[in-house]
Amino acid sequence: MKYYSTNGKAPMADLEKAVVKGLAEDRGLYMPEKIYQMPKAFFDHLQDMTFQDIAYNVASNFFGEDVDEDALQDLVYDTLSFDCPIVEVEDNIYALELFHGPTLAFKDVGARFMARLLRYFLNRGNRVDGSGRQQQVNVLVATSGDTGSAVANGFLGVEGIHVYVLYPKGKVSPIQECQFTTLGQNITAIEVDGVFDDCQALVKSAFMDAELNGHMRLTSANSINVARFLPQAFYYFNAVARLWALKGRSQDVVMCVPSGNFGNICAALFGHQMGLPIHRFIAANNANDVFYQYLQTGQYTPRPSVQTLANAMDVGDPSNFARILNLYSQNGALSADDTHHAITQLISGATYSDEQIADTMRRCYQETGYVLDPHGACGYQALKDGLQPGEVGIFCATAHPAKFKEKVDQILGTDIDIPERLQAFMRGEKQSVEFSKDFQDFKQFLMEQ
Repeated sequence: MKYYSTNGKAPMADLEKAVVKGLAEDRGLYMPEKIYQMPKAFFDHLQDMTFQDIAYNVASNFFGEDVDEDALQDLVYDTLSFDCPIVEVEDNIYALELFHGPTLAFKDVGARFMARLLRYFLNRGNRVDGSGRQQQVNVLVATSGDTGSAVANGFLGVEGIHVYVLYPKGKVSPIQECQFTTLGQNITAIEVDGVFDDCQALVKSAFMDAELNGHMRLTSANSINVARFLPQAFYYFNAVARLWALKGRSQDVVMCVPSGNFGNICAALFGHQMGLPIHRFIAANNANDVFYQYLQTGQYTPRPSVQTLANAMDVGDPSNFARILNLYSQNGALSADDTHHAITQLISGATYSDEQIADTMRRCYQETGYVLDPHGACGYQALKDGLQPGEVGIFCATAHPAKFKEKVDQILGTDIDIPERLQAFMRGEKQSVEFSKDFQDFKQFLMEQ
């Protein structure tokens, strides 16, 4: 499989280059040249397959031309040592619980898979520097909350890889912060005096700096990396399989995804291109609603992000919008109006204020007993508002509510339990390096490493 850049001005890349580099030379995001349909036999037996078997089949469709069959199977099965079940919250509304991995957030799947795939390529290439030592790869990742913890824990202790997690100071939950600032070893946490978009800009600027790239090998583990976002398609296929096992195949399935940087819904849309039988999608936003405004107007207008209850969705210029635009413009073949029409035929949007999010959390808990985190609340409410007769809805519960314990307890009047794996992070000592959002400061720090 070859990969091209969404900006159309970079050479084609193979999978190894796309994974190891992360971002194309023209600052574009890599896209697979082809998206293959899953065979009919796969869907005929989908509801009888395990999550791991489903994921392996989907991974083979994406990566089978570039990764040895046995190695790919090991990658998938090692990644998915946990399940992502669906839970009925009320009639025709299900939560796809994506928080049963090591850091209790949906990004565990992509981060763990990418760590293993990157290690596979490094071992296969046996790269050495001028001194005969294996050349280190440095992973840069910007996070608004859950990405940092998932990537840091996915790469923790992996030989030959060092991870730098950039996060906005004071804008992630205390539990999210401790999941990547207490690890040490090959993980460095960088506390940026700014917002998520500033962190993301630092990462992208680093990739484009020739001097810095001459000094060290850089890649990204944000959803801009194809190995991070594509594996997230696994759990959408699994969700449909579990729903069919419960309710049969007669109803139209609506998938609702709380969206920040849009890697998650982008993976779902790639699954749809592969034949995943989703009737339509809803992208649920908080007050950072630039995609929602695009759906309404056809104009994409990035703006500085604002801080909300659903902090992992606090993104004012989502990177993966470029992939969605490229996917439905047929790589630029359609006009802007025709592309907008194609997108809005499949995807609708919703946007909620902090007050609405908190109200949704209270009402859902009082009426159903189900505890939503602020991000899942956006998805749940979007389904409540938009589900039509004959449809069944699935929303992504993207993180365990305990990751936002202070907010959840305050809103619901509860004292929710903190799982032991989170408590273990909380007992660690914070280790972080504070920086301004000025790129030259960040560059100088990396040049000294």
